Amino acid sequence: MSEYIEVDQEIPRFRVNRKVMTDPAVFAVERERIFDHSWLYIGHETELAKPNDYVTRTVAGRPLIFARDAQGKVKVWVNSCPHRGAMLCREPKGNARFMTCFYHGWSFNNSGEVVSIPDDAGYGAGFERPGLAAPAKVGSYRGFVFVSFDPDIVDLPTYLAGAKEYLDLVSDQSQVGMRVLPGTHEYSVKANWKLLTENSYDGYHLVSTHQRYLEMITAAHGKADISFASNSIAVNLGGGHAVMAGTPASGAALGRPLSEEAKHEKAEHFERLRQTHGDAWVERMGGTRNLVIFPNLVVIDLVMGVLIRRIEPVTPDYMEVSAWQLVPPEEGEELHRQRLDNFLTFWGPGGLASPDDVEALETCQRSYAAQRELPWSDISRGMHTPHKGMNGEYQMRTWWRRWHELVTGEALPEEPQAPLPDFFAGQRQRPASATAEAK
Repeated sequence: MSEYIEVDQEIPRFRVNRKVMTDPAVFAVERERIFDHSWLYIGHETELAKPNDYVTRTVAGRPLIFARDAQGKVKVWVNSCPHRGAMLCREPKGNARFMTCFYHGWSFNNSGEVVSIPDDAGYGAGFERPGLAAPAKVGSYRGFVFVSFDPDIVDLPTYLAGAKEYLDLVSDQSQVGMRVLPGTHEYSVKANWKLLTENSYDGYHLVSTHQRYLEMITAAHGKADISFASNSIAVNLGGGHAVMAGTPASGAALGRPLSEEAKHEKAEHFERLRQTHGDAWVERMGGTRNLVIFPNLVVIDLVMGVLIRRIEPVTPDYMEVSAWQLVPPEEGEELHRQRLDNFLTFWGPGGLASPDDVEALETCQRSYAAQRELPWSDISRGMHTPHKGMNGEYQMRTWWRRWHELVTGEALPEEPQAPLPDFFAGQRQRPASATAEAK
C-alpha cells in the first residue's frame, strides 16, 4: 500500500494523502524526480518577435534567459555569469545583442559566447574562457518551447504523446501561426502547486465555485444550458497528460454571446480553416479543451480564448503562476476585441474566475493543517464507469498515477476508458507537413 495514494478498484476509491501537499521532504523529491527529469515549458516562440529579443524566466527554480539570437534561432541560457554567478539579465525582457555582467563586466553575445573580459591579460594564455551554460535539452513543438535538465530524456514529441494532437487543435486555429499577445498575467497562490494543476481541468467545481460568473452568463443568454456537460469527456493522453474536452456547445454555453459582427467574422474564419483542414478537424477545433501537460503546463481553449498557464512551485505551500493569451492574428477586429475582453474579465487575476479558484485552493491548503485528523483527499468521482465525463476526476487520476510512478517508482493500476465518441476522433483531412516539427 502506498503511503501517498490509496487505490481500491472494487469500491472503487482513489485517495491522495494530504501530506503530499505540505511535506517539505515530498517537495524535495518532486524537484529531483519530476522537475529534473521532465520537459518543462518556458515560453512561446512568438514572444521573441525579433532577433536579439529575450525574456527572463524561472523554471524549476532555475533562472533562465529565453532568447532569439542574432541569426533568429531560439536559445535558452542559464541566467548566471560563469565567472562568479551574478545574473546577466536583471530585466524581465528586452532586446540586446550582448549581455554584460554588472559585477565584473564580462560580456557574452546571445549565441552564448564570451566576447569581452575586462583586463583579459590577467588570465593566462591557456585559460579556457567559458560561454554561457544551458539546460541539457531545448525543444519546440508548434511554437511551444520546452527545456529539460535531463540529458537522457526522450525527445519532446515522444514525451508529449497524445498531447500533441490537442496542441495541434489549438495551433491550427490560425493559417499564419498562432501568436502570444504582449503582456503577462502574473499572480501567486498560497497553496501547493498540484492543487492548481487539478483545478485547471476540474469540471466538477464549475457550478459551485463560479456561481457568480454563471449567473452573469445565464442573464446574458436568457437561460442556463449545461447540457454540454453530458457530451464532454476526459481523455488519458499518455505520459501523465490528460484533457477535458467538450463539443462546440460547451464553448457557446460558457462564453458571453457574440455580437452579430463577431459571429460573422468567426464564421468566415472557420470556413477558411475548413477548406484547409476539413470538416471533422474544424468541428473539433470549435469545441473546448482544458489540457494539462505533465507536470505543470496548462493550455485552456475555452470561453473564447486560448490561455497558456505555467505553474512554478516555490515551496510546498506557495506557487507562482504566469499566463498568456494565444490568438490567431488574422481574426477580425470585433472578434479580437471580444476575445481580449473575455481574457481579461474571466481569466485575469482580477477577473470573474481566477480569484474564485485562488480562494478555493488557499482554503484547501489552510485546512491541511488538520491532516492528522483528516489525512485523505478523495478523487474517486467517475471511477465506477468507463465513460469519463467532464464532471468526473479521471483526468486528475491520470496525472496522479504519473506523479506516483515518478516519486515512488511504483505504477498504480490503470482503469478502463470507453472508446472515444466519433466527434473526438475526427482528424485533419490531410496531414499538415509543417505542423509536427520539433527542434
